[in-house]
Amino acid sequence: MAVCSRVPRDYDLYAERAKQGKEGQVAIVRVEQLAPFPFDLVCREIRRYPNAQLLWCQEEPMNMGAYLHVQPRFDTCLREEGRPMMGRMPYAGRPPSAATATGFGQVHAREQAQLINDALNVQYAYP
Repeated sequence: MAVCSRVPRDYDLYAERAKQGKEGQVAIVRVEQLAPFPFDLVCREIRRYPNAQLLWCQEEPMNMGAYLHVQPRFDTCLREEGRPMMGRMPYAGRPPSAATATGFGQVHAREQAQLINDALNVQYAYP
């Protein structure tokens, strides 16, 4: 299950999932509200996909988006659902950066393609 906040280009994620024929293999769940964190709704989605392994996907660099905020909250939801945790929640997105954008269109496009590919093809390990 790829989980994301409202990614400005999340339609790319849906389109690529369809292109790869993975609609039945990869669920995409958006967390629209980060504070206060919707524990009840996230736990409900985790129950909806009992065998799913989770991954957080975001366009922002790792140190600027919601990943560091939601990761421990997902741990709480998984613990509430009695699911084991195996380290940190996998992440698909740009690496940590001092700037919000690369400043180069080609680099941005390459990073965008990579994060979509990672979100749909990464080998999950959580939980």
